Amino acid sequence: MIILKGGTHLFALLLALLSSIGIFEFYGMALPGRAVERWLAALTGSGLIFLPLAPDSRLALASIALLFLIFALLFLFRIRDIANAAREVSFAILAFIYIPIMLMHLVMLRQTRFGIEWILVIMLIVMSGDSAAYYIGSAFGKNRLYPLVSPKKSIEGALGGLAGSICGTLLAKFTFFQQLTVTDAIVTAVVIGILGQSGDLFESMLKRSFGVKDSGTIFPGHGGVLDRLDSVLFATPVTYYYAVYFF
Repeated sequence: MIILKGGTHLFALLLALLSSIGIFEFYGMALPGRAVERWLAALTGSGLIFLPLAPDSRLALASIALLFLIFALLFLFRIRDIANAAREVSFAILAFIYIPIMLMHLVMLRQTRFGIEWILVIMLIVMSGDSAAYYIGSAFGKNRLYPLVSPKKSIEGALGGLAGSICGTLLAKFTFFQQLTVTDAIVTAVVIGILGQSGDLFESMLKRSFGVKDSGTIFPGHGGVLDRLDSVLFATPVTYYYAVYFF
């Protein structure tokens, strides 16, 4: 409902809330014991979501520079182990790039002519792809896709997920987004579908590296916010630039 009726600012506020929780989860996995930095990052990093709404692009760049300086100085003067200092700073900055900067493209997409339709297309591609991958993988999956990162995912499930994504985009084309050509529908479904699955694998890689099963517990039985947004984080920027430069 917020996507359809809420307007860009309310939509950005919702994304900022999700971003804040996602950053909080990321710091919990990557930087355990850094409570001060974790809370500060969750409160300030989510502000990056609003950069597309800034009246001056220089203000947006200044915000990014200021955020970097704050956390660079914070980690400089709160060193726990000099041997791990560079790794901790890298994780701290990665959280901002991975979550709010990627997610803010949804705000940018919302501002385009068919922004609402494109956002719904992303949701359809991701959800239909996830559902198809799960059921087809469970029924026919024999060949492991990437066992080092995600032992349960199969090649059959991945291909089924792409087929599901194509079906979801064609559904959009013949219902609420008739401006899409069939070519647009297939290209976006394949590209966004592959990126969505890659985003899922990327988060799985992070979790296995950090030694955790889920990013959080906010959704009982389904993990945290990052577990729900991992595909969207990878799919959104490419969708935005496709919509602006190719659609």
